[in-house]
Amino acid sequence: MKSLFLASSLAALLALFAQPANANVIIAGTRVIFPAKDGEVTVRLTNDNAKPALVEAWIDNGDPRSTPDKVATPFLITPPLFRMDAHKDQSLRILFTHSPKPLPTDRESVFWLNVLEIPPKPSGPQAVGKNYLQLAIRSRLKLFYRPADLAGDPMKAPAQLSFKATMDGTGHALQIHNPTPYYITIVQLSVNVGGKSYTGKTGMVAPLSDLRLDIPDLQQSPGAGSAVQFNTINDYGANVALKSTVSS
Repeated sequence: MKSLFLASSLAALLALFAQPANANVIIAGTRVIFPAKDGEVTVRLTNDNAKPALVEAWIDNGDPRSTPDKVATPFLITPPLFRMDAHKDQSLRILFTHSPKPLPTDRESVFWLNVLEIPPKPSGPQAVGKNYLQLAIRSRLKLFYRPADLAGDPMKAPAQLSFKATMDGTGHALQIHNPTPYYITIVQLSVNVGGKSYTGKTGMVAPLSDLRLDIPDLQQSPGAGSAVQFNTINDYGANVALKSTVSS
């Protein structure tokens, strides 16, 4: 019942405060890799504050407005709701249960881990007779479910991306092809045209799929061989710089 109460009463705040920048409860890492062969993974949390916090955790399919009572994913988190004392750690166990719809076995699937931090109510003489606005802060990070025996090395997957120039009514862009079974997150992208570097949008390229990323200031289409610089995030959360060229 507590979980349902928190989910309903804080739903509006979740949409506004879904960034971890000011969170006191810190998640170890920036992503979760869930190898299917392991059956479960552990995520460590740390309360970096001098005060306790109530924490609720759940996994969704990608809807940032999700609440624990509305999600349906093949994962179980334990504990889902708990108190974290000041400057203490807590481990979350994430277990794969079952999926009503079988997950692909030839590529990764992506989900999102949510950690909602609810600060304690103000107490003491200074709080008597005063009104306070308490903000719950939600941190979200990607969880990649990785089937066993996928082809290739996930650490080398970004180097296999190919880039092709494209244009439509919205402007110039790069069409990115991902031939690997792994999700690849591009956090920085630029292309050199006419001796000048143009910055593009960023995004996540799904396995065995294409993604169009706009280059807003570009006025002409990059020719074949134009230099492309891009940065991706690997399994360990490290930012990796890579180079490529525009294909014909």
